[in-house]
Amino acid sequence: MNVTITKNEREFDCTAAWRIIGEILHKPEAVIGLSTGRTTGNLHRIVGEIHSHYPFNTSAVTFFGLDEVTNVPREYAGACYTMLKTEIIDALGIKDENFLMLPTFSDDFSKDCIAFQEEIARRGGIDLLILGLGENGHLGFNQPQSPFNGEAWVTKMNPELEERIRRETATPPEKELGGATLGIKNIMQARRIVLVAKGGNKAGIVKQMLEGPVTPDVPASVLQLHPDCEFLLDTASASGLSEK
Repeated sequence: MNVTITKNEREFDCTAAWRIIGEILHKPEAVIGLSTGRTTGNLHRIVGEIHSHYPFNTSAVTFFGLDEVTNVPREYAGACYTMLKTEIIDALGIKDENFLMLPTFSDDFSKDCIAFQEEIARRGGIDLLILGLGENGHLGFNQPQSPFNGEAWVTKMNPELEERIRRETATPPEKELGGATLGIKNIMQARRIVLVAKGGNKAGIVKQMLEGPVTPDVPASVLQLHPDCEFLLDTASASGLSEK
């Protein structure tokens, strides 16, 4: 099991940023998946900062977002599309055709989910996938009890996130919100994964993910079975792990 523990938040963010940059330098036409959230925002911005000082070729790389909130405007600050555009995509000068996202609105989400995973496959599959870790072990919008053999789909989000999004977007209760996401089967097909987790609030779930059984109760535990997954942690998130 490949576990990297950084000394502080700055080292954590820089280490994760260089995982992305290194993949691009190694394979200029790489297909790289990104996740949004409090853990990844700074590392995305650092990639852009490094690119501004030491430009590297991003003309052939494809970026995609792991998931997306459904039935909100794409311009909403909490939409994954807008977050990634703001944090990293625009800073790297990525062309629209090389930035793949699930839609926020659709007449047929099932069809669009299939098209999304097929387009990633058409471009050669996932070379590197940066994954965040939910406090309940979720990956993307794959909540506990999500099937390990699941492909791209629309599922429910956790109640706290849904409540916040409804408040920020003034979405009425009768309008359904959800999360479109690559499934766990798609995630496990990535050639290389870096799972990033920081903060003491993640210590408990990090321990379950790495030292507990592989179970749908903790979706991230399936990463124990991936042949090339690095678990990138800071000292706070790793504080619950046994010394081994």
